[in-house]
Amino acid sequence: MTGPRPRGILPLPFFVCFLLLLTAGFLSAQSSISAAEKVLTLDEALRFLSASPLKTLQFRWDPFFRGGVIIAEGHYLSFRAGNRGELGPVLIDGRDLLTLPAPYLEKGLLQFPEAFVTSLRAALDQSLPDDGFRFRIAAIIVDPGHGGRDSGAIGTHTVGGKTFQVVEKDVTLKVSRELHRQLSAAYPDKQVLLTRGGDTFPSLEERAALANAVPLQDNEAVIFISVHANASFNKTARGYEVWYLTPEYRRTVIVDPDKYGNSEDIVSIHNAMLEEEFTTESIMMAQLILKRFDEALGSAVPSRGIKAEEWFVVRNVRMPSVLVELPFITNATDAFFLSDETFLKRMSEALYKGITDFIILFERSGGFTLLQ
Repeated sequence: MTGPRPRGILPLPFFVCFLLLLTAGFLSAQSSISAAEKVLTLDEALRFLSASPLKTLQFRWDPFFRGGVIIAEGHYLSFRAGNRGELGPVLIDGRDLLTLPAPYLEKGLLQFPEAFVTSLRAALDQSLPDDGFRFRIAAIIVDPGHGGRDSGAIGTHTVGGKTFQVVEKDVTLKVSRELHRQLSAAYPDKQVLLTRGGDTFPSLEERAALANAVPLQDNEAVIFISVHANASFNKTARGYEVWYLTPEYRRTVIVDPDKYGNSEDIVSIHNAMLEEEFTTESIMMAQLILKRFDEALGSAVPSRGIKAEEWFVVRNVRMPSVLVELPFITNATDAFFLSDETFLKRMSEALYKGITDFIILFERSGGFTLLQ
């Protein structure tokens, strides 16, 4: 396989769940492993791998999906247990896909073919000199929902004898501008872009196109955050939530298959893996943002959790993405908060902290991007 290859952070347990569901059906073929070939126990395999120049070694196992991850000096080796004698996929650092004799369960214990362990050690020893090639998020796209002729939701309420009106497009722009300011100050080395900086109406297609057009180097990634405010016919509905793309939604994220050779099978495998990686990272980002909202708002506004949906912008951008729903404009209590500048700044600050948490996790753990 030639050309740049995708790289990925491999968070757990989400990564194990998604990737192993993906790999459950492919690259399963009978090998020539004989019954007499040497196998190693888990402890023996880890001792063998730790005999290399690696200083730290961790192992994680998901019994439901029969999959494991070996973490060695920041390198991630993900595999799925098969049957004795089968070949199976091993993904190294989200970029190298190997086919090796698969580990298997025997009387409830993992057994590792010697060829599996020696091949992994050789791959790790070869990859260690590349540690200076660190991955980073190069761009952050902040998308204030609605704008211009599209006002979004509008709420008119009376609280304490005072009547006020809250317009979604204004709320999203205020929060997004403040978020943009904080991110730009914290990350002068990154591109921090707004899909709209005023009361304009870029189409959904234009918003996605702006994000997808950001130029990236091999070790760079981009993330997308769309900001909205909630609304409902049920006037008692309250709270905030964060959405990510439904994992079952299928899309093409590799736009230049020539980079990956002329094998349709390899391109398909990598595209599917990248879909799952983007979903996993989107879930992580949603969780971190929600955690910061919880901390900032406490019991004042309820959390509605993280949810999955096929929103246009999150399904059309080729990157980790979330759609944030601020509290309900249609609820008098929530709308009163949204009309307060101090509250909006608190929401922006929480969003900023959640995104920063994700960036730190991404860059410290060796994240990935697909060079488009």
